[in-house]
Amino acid sequence: MSDTKSAGPREGRLGRAGLWGFCALVGAWLVAPALIVVPLSFTGEASLVFPPRSWSTRWYANFFSDPEWTNALLNSLQIGVIVTVVATVLGTAAAIGLTRSRIRGSAAVQGLLLSPMIVPGIVVAIGVYAVFLKLHLVGSPLGFVGAHTVLALPFVIIPVSASLRIFDRRLELAAANLGATRWTAFRTVTLPLVAPGVASGALFAFVTSFDEVVVSLFIQSPYLQTLPVKMYGSVTRDTDPTIAAAATMIITLTTTLIVTATLVATARTRRSRAR
Repeated sequence: MSDTKSAGPREGRLGRAGLWGFCALVGAWLVAPALIVVPLSFTGEASLVFPPRSWSTRWYANFFSDPEWTNALLNSLQIGVIVTVVATVLGTAAAIGLTRSRIRGSAAVQGLLLSPMIVPGIVVAIGVYAVFLKLHLVGSPLGFVGAHTVLALPFVIIPVSASLRIFDRRLELAAANLGATRWTAFRTVTLPLVAPGVASGALFAFVTSFDEVVVSLFIQSPYLQTLPVKMYGSVTRDTDPTIAAAATMIITLTTTLIVTATLVATARTRRSRAR
């Protein structure tokens, strides 16, 4: 009997160790490309050779001294910020409607709104291009914002909907009983409590817009390119390590955003538990 009891905890520890080992392998597989790209951005060679035989920051200097690269970066940042704001507002409103609506067809509407993350990107790109060509939106900032907003909406709707489903609506009713209007109750009660979901959606919306390349390739113009499109064009023409420097900056930016959001969410959770 004692051998059986002692085997249980031992098997549990072995199982956890195996799970951690598997997670470590998956994490290493996902991080491995970044571990290659980052050193390549500091190579002193004129081509992408790994491992680098010499070291230099010349490709970062080349990136910031080339107007084509800097304009592409600024375009991505500007479009990403606008898309974040628009997608967060629309996605939050859509999540509220979907989680609280009792009308028929709400499931179909939800499926339609989430379809951009299910339908292959090339199919979406062809459809967007055909519509934007008739509307004369190809190569325009408005076209980029509209297309990227459609792609980012699902990534806002999902976390906000999850936050709203665990939200206690009795708090809104209490605010209404105290004389608050619907907007006041939402602004002072609902929004602060679902803020982590809204923040997560905003973060994913920005990353989705900033990294988008397939749809952007179809609606670009010689006068308006985003950074991923510029990187794709550079890779197809030559092997200039400037692309590695651009990729490293994208990795740094997205990692910083995710880590910052995680730390803020963790601190918020700890403060809530302390109360």
